[in-house]
Amino acid sequence: MDGGILEPSLYSLKALAILDNDGNRLLAKYYDDTFPTAKEQKAFEKNLFNKTHRANAEIIMFEGMTCVYKSNVDLFFYVVGSSNENELILASVLNCFYDSISQILRKNVEKRALLDNMDAVFLATDEICDGGIILEADPNAVVQKVAVRNDDIPLGEQTVAQQLTKKLEVLQSAKEQIKWSLLK
Repeated sequence: MDGGILEPSLYSLKALAILDNDGNRLLAKYYDDTFPTAKEQKAFEKNLFNKTHRANAEIIMFEGMTCVYKSNVDLFFYVVGSSNENELILASVLNCFYDSISQILRKNVEKRALLDNMDAVFLATDEICDGGIILEADPNAVVQKVAVRNDDIPLGEQTVAQQLTKKLEVLQSAKEQIKWSLLK
């Protein structure tokens, strides 16, 4: 390396993780060989949780890595990158990760809801990052790709736009049926 300039790389992330309020893993995806075994991964997660669960900060240098994190109710969200990774990029991924899951869980971001929707959470995680390469940083795009069905959302929790879209679909269907019945 000349003069300390680092070679650019698309491989920005080392890990994404969600831990509960006891520091136990709910979801963790590691994208390199920094922690090759499950035992080493769990030890890292436990140490990271112990270091961050009482802190007010959003970023920490931990074991030679840059970690950004966010907590809500009984969940802790972590994004881990190398020590020379841009914190703003990591924070952008963290916000996308958290906001996507918040939308998937219909703003009920807590352990029980997360466990009930783990399939969609895994899909969202895979839409955000693949092999350490950031694919998406827009939570709306992630949720759209995961395609959480609005049919399951109670009417009171649907937005006006969602309700209007449903009504337009029903009207369009009725219009088509009337047209075909008149053409017979």
